[in-house]
Amino acid sequence: MEMTYQLHLGDCLEVLATLPDNSVDSIVTDPPYGLSFMGKKWDYDVPSVAIWEQCLRVLKPGGHLLAFAGTRTQHRMACRIEDAGFEIRDMIAWVYGSGFPKSLDVSKAIDKAAGAEREVIGSYKGASNIGKESTNSYITTESGTATDVFITTPATPEAQKWSGWGTALKPALEPITMARKPFSSTVAANVIQYGTGAINVDGCRVGTETIITAEKKKGSSFTSVGNSAGFNGCNASEHAGRWPANIIHDGSNEAALSLKSGARFFYTAKAGKVDRESENNHPTVKPTMLMAYLCRLITQPGGTILDPFMGSGSTGKAATINGFRFIGIERDPEYHKISEARISNQHEGRLF
Repeated sequence: MEMTYQLHLGDCLEVLATLPDNSVDSIVTDPPYGLSFMGKKWDYDVPSVAIWEQCLRVLKPGGHLLAFAGTRTQHRMACRIEDAGFEIRDMIAWVYGSGFPKSLDVSKAIDKAAGAEREVIGSYKGASNIGKESTNSYITTESGTATDVFITTPATPEAQKWSGWGTALKPALEPITMARKPFSSTVAANVIQYGTGAINVDGCRVGTETIITAEKKKGSSFTSVGNSAGFNGCNASEHAGRWPANIIHDGSNEAALSLKSGARFFYTAKAGKVDRESENNHPTVKPTMLMAYLCRLITQPGGTILDPFMGSGSTGKAATINGFRFIGIERDPEYHKISEARISNQHEGRLF
């Protein structure tokens, strides 16, 4: 079987410099967010303008970039991408319901500073990701275990006054910057020459219901909408599924209810057991189904996808399963090994 992927171990700026100009169709990546996540050194800052300039160089004219970011540093990510020469096209919000708030309990902090002991008034079973009492956690385990969570009452008047106050919202979305490499011709001419510049609308429609759309004819006016017989002066057509939107969600009841009609948007569960095979211990794994949808949205059939921050290889796994060529770069030997195992173990076929 022909090898459809290249995996590079090394610094992405150095490896990118070895790739030819205008050689990849798209970039789908989950780069560092600049949040010092879990104290990891690789997450001390968002990628530099120099890295994005190299990404721009290797992309074909009209090629799209999709780059995940954190809500607190999205502006820095997007600005650096734009400063490198990209055209910002949109921002996709990946909405989910299982985020955990990393918030300081102000009331507890006040009592702790005063040296006051809080009275335990109850307990309940906590989530596995709740650890020992910390100023970074809204719900804390004063027993020091992850399952026995004590509920306490304020011990001082000031703590009582600020009971119920915290410092952070519950995380429920990750923004994805959507950018495109500029080109000099028309979209139609660029698509014919390079296969880039447009997005795969019909290949990424959401749902299976029949949707009727209309395109206004020259010199006519929109007068009615509702069914194919109700369009005056328009070309009507039917499609299976709704137009892909700039919202994606995880299918949870919380996310669907917050969007009122979740079925209108593409959804995929957050990373689970199926995404953590090959002893995948990467802390920020993205769902393969999500990455497959994003790959298909901006890449022509059989095109080449680049991920300069490969991590554990979710983009590469999604790309190869769905018939795309893939180039991945990862500087951590452990994560590179995990990526290689995940991608090489795939069989021919499609996720969906």
